[in-house]
Amino acid sequence: MKCFSRYLPYIFRPPNTILSSSCHTEADIISTVEFNHTGELLATGDKGGRVVIFQREQESKNQLHRRGEYNVYSTFQSHEPEFDYLKSLEIEEKINKIRWLPQQNAAYFLLSTNDKTVKLWKVSERDKRPEGYNLKDEDGRLRDPATITTLRVPVLRPMDLMVEATPRRVFANAHTYHINSISVNSDYETYMSADDLRINLWNFEITNQSFNIVDIKPANMEELTEVITAAEFHPLHCNTFVYSSSKGTIRLCDMRASALCDRHTKFFEEPEDPSNRSFFSEIISSISDVKFSHSGRYIMTRDYLTVKVWDLNMENRPIETYQVHDYLRSKLCSLYENDCIFDKFECVWNGSDSVIMTGSYNNFFRMFDRNTKRDVTLEASRENSKPRAILKPRKVCVGGKRRKDEISVDSLDFSKKILHTAWHPSENIIAVAATNNLYIFQDKVN
Repeated sequence: MKCFSRYLPYIFRPPNTILSSSCHTEADIISTVEFNHTGELLATGDKGGRVVIFQREQESKNQLHRRGEYNVYSTFQSHEPEFDYLKSLEIEEKINKIRWLPQQNAAYFLLSTNDKTVKLWKVSERDKRPEGYNLKDEDGRLRDPATITTLRVPVLRPMDLMVEATPRRVFANAHTYHINSISVNSDYETYMSADDLRINLWNFEITNQSFNIVDIKPANMEELTEVITAAEFHPLHCNTFVYSSSKGTIRLCDMRASALCDRHTKFFEEPEDPSNRSFFSEIISSISDVKFSHSGRYIMTRDYLTVKVWDLNMENRPIETYQVHDYLRSKLCSLYENDCIFDKFECVWNGSDSVIMTGSYNNFFRMFDRNTKRDVTLEASRENSKPRAILKPRKVCVGGKRRKDEISVDSLDFSKKILHTAWHPSENIIAVAATNNLYIFQDKVN
């Protein structure tokens, strides 16, 4: 995996964050990362409800060693903290997910969501302003019509480039539980939002009504045995979607079969090995992320210790299983006590579906080449991420004598974790969120 082990880092931080990573506030922690469909823009959301959009440097495209350079394009407050007076609950402003819509004109559109409300944002540029109004002066004050003796034709004057973010739609009051996923349909007219027990289908033009397409809430909540953890539409077929559960199962549904997709079309589950059964089995088997491949042929899932690839035509077991940090299996008791065992790691495909990336602890992230079966562990940290420095593969020592370039499993910092990553849709450029720092790496140019 030589070409995937060397990246040029560019470290960005959201505005108003303190540069020292040890002094960041809770609101500065990045909670989602997403490239748009062309890879020209990269959006991040944080726990403070802000969305920061980075734009690729136009001059860097033709310079191979600089093609991964991105600069801040726009920053706006997407969500504010709210309070549900009926339930006496505070609704956090944290951005749970961001999803881009394909660009149709000069403006960009994206969806952002917190626990309860999804918003559609329009991001556009303005470099001209109108001047020469008849009914108001240059300061915007209305003029007395009696004083107007001539008519002027308004003209557009050049001005400094301004990037504006405006909310076009607000989709609210449809979820009783916390939203964990949003996914844009391939028809680009609808999208779905999923919470712990329900999945709703929305039309982009209708904000006051959604259609419930999955409802797993039992009549008696004491009988609840599993919750929905993630959901995504098929990239090519607008009638098909998949959702995962806390029991480690994946359900493929077809909206052509019925309006309410309580009956799945396919059910993916790997039988558990009785010899590996433990107190933590159910917790670590919970799926934290599910992603269709770009081709639509495969599904990738991430649980606490592994990444699995499933063929849509084979439901009884995954075709590939990758161990992310199996050395933590002996540490599950302490990870349970400090709540790290409940961390929700995401996973992403590269543009050709040949490489998988996901995060781990100690600011490590892992890459698995599906063709060569080789893997590599890299670290996103300020100490080893000087511009144009080559990232060196890291290794974790489980027991016995530790080599010079290895790190002991007992020395791992579990407060430093890579939960959110993104891969450029067509190039080897990746974005890795490490607490309040965003690292952008590109593969090494020979």
